[in-house]
Amino acid sequence: MLIGYMRVSSADDRQTVDLQRDALVAAGIDERHLHYDKASGAKDDRLGLKACLEFLRPGDCLVVWKLDRLGRSLSHLLTVVDDLKRRGIGFRSLTEQMDTTTPHGEFLFSIFGALAQFERALTRERVIAGLAAAERRGRKGGRPRMLDDEKIDQILTALDGGASKASICRTFNVPRSTLIDTLARVGWLENRATAQ
Repeated sequence: MLIGYMRVSSADDRQTVDLQRDALVAAGIDERHLHYDKASGAKDDRLGLKACLEFLRPGDCLVVWKLDRLGRSLSHLLTVVDDLKRRGIGFRSLTEQMDTTTPHGEFLFSIFGALAQFERALTRERVIAGLAAAERRGRKGGRPRMLDDEKIDQILTALDGGASKASICRTFNVPRSTLIDTLARVGWLENRATAQ
């Protein structure tokens, strides 16, 4: 059975799914088997897509008007199509004339997979190079520390004076996980364990 999915980015009435609907119906999809969303492609919580993917059964084929209607990125598109393949469901994109039920379509998607993997490797290399360049300039990457050295000294003094971790969290308005991580980083937990 052919199942169609359509999406427009805008939730207002400026964009409609009419063009997509006409193309999918012309491709042989019963209008009762069309699912759609009015939401940005970047959103994770597309209810129409979720309902569509749950409706599909082995032997079905998901059809979209264009690849960008389905995936919010190349890696997301590949994840969805790989999941469909594992479930025994085909995938077709009308505009790109891609069909995973054919050897040619399978080949194209394997090329897409290699490109996505290459893109992830390049991104990782750029991040590592950027962090190294920042470190050479005396900057440290990552999230800024929540507790400065003065606050840490105050916390350690309070703890050494018998204050509980819970009261420290309330007094200094710091999450318990941050407190524990900070105490581990400065070696207070280790010193405390060896002292007992």
